[in-house]
Amino acid sequence: IIVFPELCITGYTCNDLFYQECLLEQAKEQLLKIADHTEGSDALVFIGMPIERENKLYNTAAVLHNGEILAFIPKTFIPNYGEFYELRHFSSGNKEPVYLSFDGGEIPFGTNILLETDAIGGLVIGCEICEDLWAPSTPGTNHVLAGANLLVNLSASNETIGKADYRKNLVQ
Repeated sequence: IIVFPELCITGYTCNDLFYQECLLEQAKEQLLKIADHTEGSDALVFIGMPIERENKLYNTAAVLHNGEILAFIPKTFIPNYGEFYELRHFSSGNKEPVYLSFDGGEIPFGTNILLETDAIGGLVIGCEICEDLWAPSTPGTNHVLAGANLLVNLSASNETIGKADYRKNLVQ
């Protein structure tokens, strides 16, 4: 299992550049290159990038395995306080998966997606993104209730005094 930060393909702080078609197209191209590099690997890779769907932009985790894109999992809880203003750019993702046309294929897009890998029998993985962990009712809780026994969280938030300890307590 390899987990990269949210929006790591473009960077977290692109601000209004997220509205530029060039940035979004290059993110897709780079995702395809990264997916190619996973071919022949048992690794399940989670990597953050922006995805456009139905004229809305989503902060997503792309899930890669053995050269293929398995799913896009959108962030549910979009922070809009303090130093965070993601609502300016991103929409909250849908829970129930729908199919997104991507590079000639149809990829599941939604929060309620669990993943498994043949490399580790019995492992069921749920994915959430940063702020999703901090919410009162997290996507991770729903994943565990649906059978997940491992949660991954793509996070690129800034560090502030005491945040690491607070985050550790949340996870525990």
